[in-house]
Amino acid sequence: MVISFTQYNLDKIEHLLNDLGYKVRYEKGNFKTGACVIQHSKVIVVNRFSNLEIKILSLIQLLKDFDLEKEQLDEKQYTFFKSLIKSTA
Repeated sequence: MVISFTQYNLDKIEHLLNDLGYKVRYEKGNFKTGACVIQHSKVIVVNRFSNLEIKILSLIQLLKDFDLEKEQLDEKQYTFFKSLIKSTA
């Protein structure tokens, strides 16, 4: 499955991250990547000047680094998570 770069999918990714306890913020700054996790916290900062594609790909890249257990999400969210990981593999 290839994910389309739409605001709807960005919102779904943000909702997934919220369900995992992360807060997503859009800020300006000098970013080498499109997003980062603030060390030792559950806050993800996304470069607000990035285009939609970069925002989505950056959040998916961060999700790939998470040690996620199936029990942390409901079935629908977990299926979406797996499809995100496979879409950029």
